[in-house]
Amino acid sequence: MTNLILEELYDIRRQVLAEHKDDLADYLRVGLAQTKASGHPIAKIKQRTIRSNPAAKAVELAD
Repeated sequence: MTNLILEELYDIRRQVLAEHKDDLADYLRVGLAQTKASGHPIAKIKQRTIRSNPAAKAVELAD
């Protein structure tokens, strides 16, 4: 049994990657450049770090 919708999506993915010579990074660069050129806002998300909290560890150990 084949899923026609999935087959169409796979075909489109193959076509898009072929346009970028199977280079996903190139596809992403082009997409970002197009987004910037369109004037749409782009979120700048800072990487979050996990802080060590001794009190939280004590509660986990008590359980």
